[in-house]
Amino acid sequence: MYSSNLLGFILAMVSSAFIGSSFIIKKKGLRKAGVSGPRASSGGYGYLLEPLWWIGMITMIVGEISNFVAYIYAPAVLVTPLGALSIIVSAVLAHFLLKEKLQKMGVLGCLLCIVGSTVIVLHAPEERSINSVEEIWELAIQPAFLLYTASVVAISLVLILYFSPRYGQTNILVYIGICSVIGSLTVMSIKAIGIAIKLTIEGINQAKYFQTWIFAMVQYKLFPNDVVWLQALDTFNTAVVSPIYYAGFTSFTILASAIMFKDYSGQSASSIASELCGFLTVLSGTAVLHSTREPDPPTLPDLYTPLSPKVSWYIQGNGEHWKQKDEDGSPPDFITILRQDHFK
Repeated sequence: MYSSNLLGFILAMVSSAFIGSSFIIKKKGLRKAGVSGPRASSGGYGYLLEPLWWIGMITMIVGEISNFVAYIYAPAVLVTPLGALSIIVSAVLAHFLLKEKLQKMGVLGCLLCIVGSTVIVLHAPEERSINSVEEIWELAIQPAFLLYTASVVAISLVLILYFSPRYGQTNILVYIGICSVIGSLTVMSIKAIGIAIKLTIEGINQAKYFQTWIFAMVQYKLFPNDVVWLQALDTFNTAVVSPIYYAGFTSFTILASAIMFKDYSGQSASSIASELCGFLTVLSGTAVLHSTREPDPPTLPDLYTPLSPKVSWYIQGNGEHWKQKDEDGSPPDFITILRQDHFK
């Protein structure tokens, strides 16, 4: 294994451990916040007052910094698939801390992720040598990558404007799709910024190039993608969100990196086939984890959840009754009786 790839591998491992832990810590913070106020998926911000949420955020930041540095020293086709290790961490911690039961087949899924990641690491291509951010810019404005970028923007707009308001709370693929396609562009800009910082530290100033600031601006504009991820995490089971997000995000990132950086250029057919087999093995592991996990129990309505317009209310006081009927005349789903002496 090449020395730069080895460093990238170690940093990716550290990143996965921290990021996988942060999922669980933030989930516990979201649960605590949801008890005393509106849930984050319903627009609530009570989680910002939860210490657990901020501990999870700090853990996530440490993991993301490690991941950021890993992209500097290793190709995206190596670093991104290693994110499967964060799935293993989150699945195991969810079993013990969130009581989201990990069954025996789930353990098999974890093992498949480990085996697949090992195959990917052993057959990963060497990191391409880049001497300036201008070289990255030339790669970014290739017709093929511009076409990919335009496709990502179009898909994201359709998912955000049409599908999200209608199906976001019921179909996990909506939020995950948005995060995955936008995330693939985020990785490309992160890699560009990381290389620019590395070269600047080595004495080759990259801040003088306007391309550096364009990549930084792209990263800033794509930051709200984290809000979509938060909605997915709070709405659906952690052990379901993580594997599906991994599959989508990794697939699109590998595709974007292969188009932009030509990662597979010069590799033998056997190496490419082995790496793809490793990736498919990891996907199989995530599928097994997904199929063996129990969904979150349905959330009971609380004082902060809007009542359905079909609810009928009967109020009794001094022997008189007042009734609010359904607009469509259908029978009430349940009856709430408020007695006058409840307010004494």
